[in-house]
Amino acid sequence: MRKILWSPTLLSGRLSLLPEALKTFEEKGVDYLHVDVMDGHFVPNYALGTGFIRDLRDMCSLPLDIHLMIERPDMNLDRFDIRPGDIVSVHVESTPHIVRSLQQVRDRGARAFAALCPGTPAEALLPLGPYLDGVLCMSVNPGFAGQKILPGTERHISLIRAAMDHMGLENADLEVDGNVSFDNVSSLIRAGANMFVGGSASLFYAGASVAENVDRAREAVRAFVPDP
Repeated sequence: MRKILWSPTLLSGRLSLLPEALKTFEEKGVDYLHVDVMDGHFVPNYALGTGFIRDLRDMCSLPLDIHLMIERPDMNLDRFDIRPGDIVSVHVESTPHIVRSLQQVRDRGARAFAALCPGTPAEALLPLGPYLDGVLCMSVNPGFAGQKILPGTERHISLIRAAMDHMGLENADLEVDGNVSFDNVSSLIRAGANMFVGGSASLFYAGASVAENVDRAREAVRAFVPDP
């Protein structure tokens, strides 16, 4: 069984409470911090940018899970403070040079993930196997927080996992981003995912503290992994 990993999306946290949340995530041993970068072109919204990433490095020691929802990432990677141990996800739909983008991520010592929008078939991954360290599957249309998970997500995850297995990536991480909740995470694991972006439906759930949410998230997957 692949290890279950959690990556809280900082897009869901209140900026005034961010230092306290980061401290809690460090103390709780959360795996990554998810940073959504949006350019207003690839998705119809703007979000966290290069300055935020630099400041985040000074505030927290956890590795970053940088999700680039931008056009032509192959022309823009130098703008970001990418470090060894990070994950960088680039969308296959965002550039005609996806292989070059993945290679550039690896050249910086980070793990290269291909990201797929909900309507992109799993077969799009098949030429990319030698360049992949993992895959990010969007379970909502990218660009906005707080959406409901799309019907057919579990089927999409299953097809992606099958494609990964076919490419010899059986042990690689399959991340899900979009409305991952305490209630649906078990079905996402059964479909083949093992890494989850936690937002307002889980790690930043408004009805409890961040620490309580981390504990609840881990409890929700304990049936699948003895020590998640």
